Formats: sequence, C-alpha cells, structure tokens
Amino acid sequence: MSWRNRASDLGFSSIGIAPVDRLADAARRLRSFVELGRHGSMTWMEETIERRSDPRVLWPEARSAVVLAMNYGPDGDPLDNLDKPAIGNISVYARHRDYHEVLKGRLKEVAGLVARDTGADVKVFVDTAPLMEKPLAALAGVGWQGKHTNLVSRDFGSWLFLGVILSAADLPPDEPAVDRCGACRRCLDACPTGALPAPYQIDARRCVSYLTIEHAGPIPEDMRPLIGNRIYGCDDCLAVCPWNKFASEAAEMKLRPRPELTAPSLVALAALDDAAFRVLFAGSPVKRIGRNRFVRNVAIAIGNSGVSALMPALGPLLDDSDPIVAEAARWALGRLSAC
Repeated sequence: MSWRNRASDLGFSSIGIAPVDRLADAARRLRSFVELGRHGSMTWMEETIERRSDPRVLWPEARSAVVLAMNYGPDGDPLDNLDKPAIGNISVYARHRDYHEVLKGRLKEVAGLVARDTGADVKVFVDTAPLMEKPLAALAGVGWQGKHTNLVSRDFGSWLFLGVILSAADLPPDEPAVDRCGACRRCLDACPTGALPAPYQIDARRCVSYLTIEHAGPIPEDMRPLIGNRIYGCDDCLAVCPWNKFASEAAEMKLRPRPELTAPSLVALAALDDAAFRVLFAGSPVKRIGRNRFVRNVAIAIGNSGVSALMPALGPLLDDSDPIVAEAARWALGRLSAC
C-alpha cells in the first residue's frame, strides 16, 4: 500500500507536499511579527526564529515537507455558548482528546512508509518543534492562510489539525493553494479584542487564545471585559469564515467533543482544585496550562457574566494560594458588585 493511501485510511483528510526552501516570505512576516513585539511573552518565538524560518536550519538534510491534515469540524455552532453567561466556552479544538496524541502515532506510521518508499530519512512533527506548519501547508496545497492568519480549506473550512513529515528526499511538490479570501473581512470584524489589526496580521498580545492559554501572568484589566466567557481559547475568527459552509463534523471519534467540556458550568469549574482539574481534563490540551491559569480564566468569565448569583463561587478564590487567581477573583467580585 502506498503511503498516501495509508494516510487516508488513518483518517487524514488532506495531504500535500511542499519544498522546504520557499518560506522566505513567511520568514519575513515572522520577523516583522517579532520585531513589533506582537509575540508578547512567547519568548521562545524569538529564541527559535532562525530554525522556524527555514526547516533546513532545524534539520539540514530536509528537502521536502509532507503535510497531513485531519478534520476536527464541530457538530454545531461553536459560538453558541457566548450568550450563556453561566457557561464557560472552551475552544472547539480542546473539547476532545489532545490532537497531539491522536495524530502523532499515525504520522509516525505514514513516515515509516515514506522512508520505505524513498529510502531517505524522515522526521515527524506535530506542533512540537519550531516549524511553520501553516505556510508549509499553503505551499503544499492543503489550504491557504486566511486574513486571520489561520489555515482555510475549500473542503474543510477552518477546522484542520496539521502534522508534518520532513523528508530528506526531493519529493514532487503539489501546487500551492490559491488565496480565496477575496474582499471578505468577517474574521477581522469578528475578533472580540481587535487582535487582527490588518488582513494577514495578528497581535498575539490582544488575542484571547494567547491571553487565556499562553499568558501566565495577570490578564491586563482593559482586556478582561472583552474576553467574555471564553475560558480557553477563542473560535470567533474561525467560526465566521464563509468557507465553513463546506465543513463537516470530525469523522475521527477521538476528535468528537466530550459532553462535559461542551458547555461546562462556571460555578463547577471555579471549585476545581488541582486534583479535580487533572481528572476533568485528563487527555485534554487544557491540562497543559494547569489549574491556576485555568481558574484565573474562570474567575474573569464569572466577573463578565453579570449574574450576581455566581458571586458565591468567587468566595473561596479570594484567598486562593495563587495570588494571580486571588486577584482575578477580587476583580470579578468588584465587577459583579457594580452590576
């Protein structure tokens, strides 16, 4: 069986091949992003910029990138929770098994077949190394980078997980994807925090996903009201894309949403201690940010709810052992008291 056929059998929705020496434009955009300080506290982006800009710096033998994508389309409108103030909204990609676990073993199997067929060495990556997966996916024809900087597919809309196999073989490349955003700017207009200052640009410092996931300290007070009830990530710019009319629900059962993570109660989440947090989010990407950062987000969502009945849930957090959680709880209590 060919490696392409096996990849399809393993659940990969789209497959493409790109040369690794055509990322100069993407590298320039990355350098501008970092020079403007738009990476915020993600210092690792600055530290790894040379490797990120060229896969051959990461692995000198690399000649081709096999890009594989798996659909994780939601089973409904991912924005439904946003008008339910007592509910926490978790990004679609984190409502099920950690995609790293789902993809990596299958990628390794496909990589073994690529190595068998080409006689060349391979390396496998699932968002675990300084590699620009989205520009490579665009070069490989899997999709194009939309005005929100995320990948868009004609067949699967905005809902694709990416994995990359670097090969030392010169594999025949696929045609790059054509940008089909046109004059549309729905994603830019939908961003709740103004994190998309211009088409194809993002300021992570204002992005809800950055603030609720990557940012470890207190969330700036001027940003808190804009976050609403988004407690882990944000899907707004993805969900409004017109190309989602072609999207379908994830076929992979491990990427179907867990009911307890689809519309969780903010009161229940605020009561999580470290052990309960680990149990609830076992096997979920949410687990990696830890209980304290997550409960910080929950406290802010309660403060944004406008529901005074949620105030008692903040009481135990006022004396939380983590000062960042305690401060978020005090802010939330003050906000609700003023309602």
